[in-house]
Amino acid sequence: MNWNKKFLHYLNFNVPFAVILLIIIGFISISSAVEINQVDSGALRFLQKQAVSVGLGLLIIFILQAFDYKIFKEYAVLIYITMLLILTATLFLGSGVSGGAHWISIGRFNLQTSELSKIMLILVLAAVIDNNSDDMGYLKGMFLPSLVAFIPFTLVILQNDLGTALVLFFIYLMMLFAGGGNFKYMASVFGGGFLFVVSLITAHVFFNTPLPFLKEYQLNRLIVFINPNIDPHGSGYNIIQSIIALGSGKTFGKGLFAGTQNQLNFLPEKHTDFIFSVIGEEFGFIGAAVVILLFLFLLWQFLSIAENARDRYGYLVMIGIIAMFLFHVLENIGMTMGIMPITGIPLPFISYGGTFMLTSLTAVAIAININLRKNKLMF
Repeated sequence: MNWNKKFLHYLNFNVPFAVILLIIIGFISISSAVEINQVDSGALRFLQKQAVSVGLGLLIIFILQAFDYKIFKEYAVLIYITMLLILTATLFLGSGVSGGAHWISIGRFNLQTSELSKIMLILVLAAVIDNNSDDMGYLKGMFLPSLVAFIPFTLVILQNDLGTALVLFFIYLMMLFAGGGNFKYMASVFGGGFLFVVSLITAHVFFNTPLPFLKEYQLNRLIVFINPNIDPHGSGYNIIQSIIALGSGKTFGKGLFAGTQNQLNFLPEKHTDFIFSVIGEEFGFIGAAVVILLFLFLLWQFLSIAENARDRYGYLVMIGIIAMFLFHVLENIGMTMGIMPITGIPLPFISYGGTFMLTSLTAVAIAININLRKNKLMF
């Protein structure tokens, strides 16, 4: 009883409030996207799997509160080795699409290991940066965190999962900067690297030079991002249909199960990558704005937790969590509007996806843990 009273007294209710609302919106949106209103649609299985993932995620939230988050720092080496092992195993034993290996099948469930690597990298990077805090303004201090991030990044790229690799890279950049990384070095190295990549892509487009780090369909996504009408029935189709769906929703939307782009299956990957387009079409600008505001509110709460964390490790972990969610929200919503390239990044708590839901709720569990321990609360 005393444990429960302490937990409820110190819990920041704003975090679970925002997360629960987003999950509810997700279930409603997925219900429409998989056409649960249609006879023999088989839609119920999607909701059942999503419900199982949410249930497991909530269980993780409660279990993790029994441990001090500093335990992750103590076992950072083990976490890192485990991450590299499961990512490597996926390369050889995994299955996926487009020639990639994204997940490992465990019975009836598919475990997307690259999703788990996001949380694991955050926990490990925070420990490495915290332990090297005095040298982070120098190249020698930035080298080890960069190496730690580069290896899993490369393994995910080899899985042909560019979207998740970009998430890992963004997490690394945000945590490196927040940890005291030298901005001039970062701007020089990563600015130069960006120009180098752009030069390689340009040379490939105009002179057909080799492009080892991008598949042809990934390159096409970047090209149609600039002008979808170059290939309206091919690579540009997804963006065009998504923009039509969002625009046709107008202010208040067409109503649940009434979105024509959604219900007539013009909208691709509508229960995963383009779930925000379903929301925009059926609930309009108002519905889309509510979702965006909920995400902003949640990120604000995470930032408050980071600022009030009891130690530097907790602060860095929260920065990593913020980076993960921020990239997902900006990229997913941006790609549905045509202002970001399509990378297959899902929308947290809303898109269908078991491993991603577990990863997102695990991040929430860690955030709640850090917030509770700011008062040095002993359970």
